[in-house]
Amino acid sequence: MSPYPQDPATPQPMPAKNLPELIQGLTKQLNMANLIFDHIENGAIVTDADGIILYFNRPYARFLGVDAEAMIGKHVTDVLDNSRMHIVAKTGRAEVNELFTAKGRDMVVQRIPILEDGKVVAVFGQLMFKHVSDVGKLASNLSLLESKLQLYQQELATLRERRYSFDSIIGTSPEIVALKEEAIKAAATDLPVLITGESGTGKELFAQAIHQASSRRENPSIHLNCAAIPKELFESELFGYAKGAFTGAHPGGKPGKLELANGGTLFLDEIGEMPLELQPKLLRVLEDKMFERVGGTKLIRSDFRIIAATNRDLLQMVQQKSFREDLYYRLNVASLAVPALRERRQDIIPIAWQLLDKIAERYPGARYELTPSAEKVLFDSPWPGNVRELLNVLERTAFTVEGNVIEACDLPFYLNRSTGNTSSGGTWNLSEVMAEAEREALRKALDLTGNNKVAAARLLGIHRTVLYKKLVKYQIPLK
Repeated sequence: MSPYPQDPATPQPMPAKNLPELIQGLTKQLNMANLIFDHIENGAIVTDADGIILYFNRPYARFLGVDAEAMIGKHVTDVLDNSRMHIVAKTGRAEVNELFTAKGRDMVVQRIPILEDGKVVAVFGQLMFKHVSDVGKLASNLSLLESKLQLYQQELATLRERRYSFDSIIGTSPEIVALKEEAIKAAATDLPVLITGESGTGKELFAQAIHQASSRRENPSIHLNCAAIPKELFESELFGYAKGAFTGAHPGGKPGKLELANGGTLFLDEIGEMPLELQPKLLRVLEDKMFERVGGTKLIRSDFRIIAATNRDLLQMVQQKSFREDLYYRLNVASLAVPALRERRQDIIPIAWQLLDKIAERYPGARYELTPSAEKVLFDSPWPGNVRELLNVLERTAFTVEGNVIEACDLPFYLNRSTGNTSSGGTWNLSEVMAEAEREALRKALDLTGNNKVAAARLLGIHRTVLYKKLVKYQIPLK
């Protein structure tokens, strides 16, 4: 043993007992590389810097009708007289998607120089298409797909126009006509819009109509309901998150609503429910149009137009310090206040007919009609739930009504009672009396049978399906 320490940079000899394992491992790697090379479908070849063939895979040999092993060691021009592999080795410049003729067929090939320490040591060649006509087929398929995409985009735009245009907002009352005019003016700008109004008045419909009438209509309209997102997830939903931002996150990260709205519109519904601690971050994004994903460091720029909506009094919330004053004034540039349905009663009946037409579309051949008495009940109702409540009433009525004609007695009883729909003598008319008697009979039968629906239907002498429909009609809870 030498008394002097060995230089650590000097290669140490491999222990003899590890040499067989090393050889076995290298052999496996070489076999795998050869196997992969032989599975390059259209054919591949590798030459050294002088054009001598080092590798020639079996698909290429089958295509040319030669023995792959016999090609090794030959100059590439001895096998393919017009090959440029040796020329690429000299120039060091790749040739991609070049035409090449072999066996009387025009093909598309690529020749890639392989560098080591800045010098070309080999060239890799591959057939991309065995026949140049394959390129034409691919181009034709791409053209077809592009045409289909354009068609689908046009159809999607048409559907959006039908559903979300200002024509979709029914009403001739002075209040709604003036509001639509203000909304159309807002659509011609890129200013932030704040839409206020009671729940169910159609704030989202106005937001979508503004987007559809704006110059951003070809880009997405992204919707985020601030009341539906848990507080702890709100920031990641709005800003997105980077890879590995938190436990359970998607491995590749996820874009947020701000990022998805690039070029389009971001609609923040129920903005009054946004967590107070996130409001300064939203304000900064509105000012700079730049932000970072949660857990990320890269600045992301997004060109979006913001529309916010709320059924709360934001100004009062500002005074109570539950909503930031600076964010309120940043959002409330173009202000739209959607009136409640009871404040524009002349629109109730036209809206009801439109909703009935939409309901009828679900049932082929159906066509619902309102009698004057039914229209009077709808007109006189206070509609605390606004258009959403009206839709709910009409859907339930259409489900339970016998036939297509809707009478006053077919509507939920609470509407008749709340509107005071009585005769001049202070008593209900015959249809209303019969409806109330039927309602009480249903309740009595359920009480006597312990809420057994089958027994109650048998007691009343009606089918169980009819019983269920009448329970829905008269809003009797299904206990």
